[in-house]
Amino acid sequence: MTPAPLSRRSNTLSSSLGLGEKLFASSEERQFADAIEQGLAEVEAALLREMSFGDEFADVTTRYLLEAGGKRVRPTLTLLTAQLGTGNNADVFTAAEAVEITHLASLYHDDVMDEAQMRRGVPSAQAVWGNSVAILTGDLLFARASNLIAGLGERALSIQSNTFERLVLGQLHETIGPREDEDPITHYLQVLADKTGSLIAAAALVGAVFADADDAYHQPVELFGERIGVAFQLIDDVIDLSAEIEQTGKAAGTDLRAGVPTLPLLYLRAAANADAEASELLARIERDVTTGDDDFAAAVADLRNHQVTRDTLDEAQRWADSAVEALAPLPDGPVKKALTKFAEAIVERTN
Repeated sequence: MTPAPLSRRSNTLSSSLGLGEKLFASSEERQFADAIEQGLAEVEAALLREMSFGDEFADVTTRYLLEAGGKRVRPTLTLLTAQLGTGNNADVFTAAEAVEITHLASLYHDDVMDEAQMRRGVPSAQAVWGNSVAILTGDLLFARASNLIAGLGERALSIQSNTFERLVLGQLHETIGPREDEDPITHYLQVLADKTGSLIAAAALVGAVFADADDAYHQPVELFGERIGVAFQLIDDVIDLSAEIEQTGKAAGTDLRAGVPTLPLLYLRAAANADAEASELLARIERDVTTGDDDFAAAVADLRNHQVTRDTLDEAQRWADSAVEALAPLPDGPVKKALTKFAEAIVERTN
């Protein structure tokens, strides 16, 4: 395969991990970028091939969210950490595909549970075909991901099954909420670590594992993935309040309307106990979430400008900083540099 031109290479990596041209100054870094670019092309083509089930309708529904877009953060992380070892190979590509298909499957199920009407700028699958089709499509994708992982052996099966268990537990704990004796914010951060962080951690881990990277690098990249996953979701909590539908692919306050807890709202609830202004804003949100759009939009805008949203950004920064700290055992070079840049880009997404 002919290496991609620098402009296209940096654009692809920028869209997935926020990496720009300045990262690729040296010859070593350009070779590194070429490997990621070529790997992404391989994985993208394979994802389309894997969305084939010998059924005309299933082929349409399973490709729906894939073709709607997405940054391919998880396969990109897999390819990045593979460069700590022997680099790209067939097993690394298969692992990257399985992780991304698992992520896609989870989106179909999430949208049913959240009653989401939009995903990636298009109507959600459940809005188009109904809950049953969306759930079954997610199940098909989980089955295909499992089939891919099975071909990689026992280690891959262990990683996949443990990750899937955490995904489901995270969703379960989000659904039932915190126990009476449990701090809601601590509970929420653990939900994010399980529901979002675990799969990003798996994406980073399988790249290192199937490229035969030094065992000493496995835990650092796994920790990085989990922590950056939490930071990623906290920034999404802030982006959910954005009035720019082009940025979010959905209307401002969609998660609030769906009853999905977000950190700004949890902080607001905590502040409402001693702050009259916070209490009044919380009452407006809870009142207007099921009433007039204009009133609700105004309440969301006030929440977006409230201190609790700035506190959420600070918490995201702490998780991103912690993710970078986990990389200390990695050797200096383009992988460590790229992962660090990714962590920085995560918390800049609202700018």
